Amino acid sequence: MAIAALIVTTGTATAAPTYHDSVLSLTNQHRAAAGCPALAVNDQLAAAARRHNDEMARTGNFSHTGVDGSTAAQRVSESGYPYRVTAENIAAGQGTPHEVVRDWMNSEGHRANILNCELRDLGVAHAVDGGGRAYWTQEFGVRQ
Repeated sequence: MAIAALIVTTGTATAAPTYHDSVLSLTNQHRAAAGCPALAVNDQLAAAARRHNDEMARTGNFSHTGVDGSTAAQRVSESGYPYRVTAENIAAGQGTPHEVVRDWMNSEGHRANILNCELRDLGVAHAVDGGGRAYWTQEFGVRQ
């Protein structure tokens, strides 16, 4: 004997959250607990984060300074984001969004960026190098 069931809904399917979505959500949870407004996703900041993060994964240069000597502020400007304030968090080795946000929250400088209530926008990047090491970047900003 076989049995089957079918449920049909008129709703739309939703995709599982990406690593970027999860990092944003976790970051905003910590901000809410501190009384800060939620950060909004910004494509220009995400492009700046991707540029730096992909470079770190490709070259192994784990630094706020790019291999070309670029700074976080330069990368944000080059992405077209007209900032008044910008900040950057980077990390390497954490396998999940929970791990990376936990580690940033356990670091004074990174925590200060996450809980800076003045910041309004965020771009997130995640990449894995050929050896399986994960790299993470958060670019924060406030428009001029």
